[in-house]
Amino acid sequence: MRKGLRQILEDSEDIEVVGEAGDYGGLVAGMKRCTFDVLVLDISMPGKNGIDALKQLHKENPKLRALIVSMYPEDQFAMRALKAGAAGYLNKTAGPDKLVDAVRQIAAGRKFITPELAQALAEHMSDADGDGRPLHDSLSDREFQTLRLIAAGRKLSEIAVEMSLSAKTVSVYRARLLEKMRMKSNAELTRYALQNRLVE
Repeated sequence: MRKGLRQILEDSEDIEVVGEAGDYGGLVAGMKRCTFDVLVLDISMPGKNGIDALKQLHKENPKLRALIVSMYPEDQFAMRALKAGAAGYLNKTAGPDKLVDAVRQIAAGRKFITPELAQALAEHMSDADGDGRPLHDSLSDREFQTLRLIAAGRKLSEIAVEMSLSAKTVSVYRARLLEKMRMKSNAELTRYALQNRLVE
């Protein structure tokens, strides 16, 4: 996937790819070596998920302009990406011209909003009173990540390692999300996550 994205961008005369990374550690190291205008970041990056990575990177570089790419539809992750500081969100199923257009717009200092994302934003605004919004909208980013990892079949100890937290803290997140989502078991959480396309 990374090679494909790189090829699409390199085929554009006005875009130069100055680096790439396969995981969070490589990304941090690469950002110290390279000067760039736009960071294209996958939400499912190994080492740290894209939303958490973007939050951390924004703390260190508030002017960072990033495009989040994901296999998940806009209504599932785009709002979280924008809140984390992304300048745009693009589904991987979008055509090559969309990716190039997104990078150009963000490099020019603008936001990149697809019609699907505009629709999701409009629905989010109209549901601001909480009525009609999905249950997972009420979760914090950490709770949301815990939900996705539980639904992916990970044990609490594995989730703790992946999120760099103690198992006790992960248990607290699990308890909170069960309460917020009015559910009683991991099986119910998993069913919900699958029905709402929150996991691959």
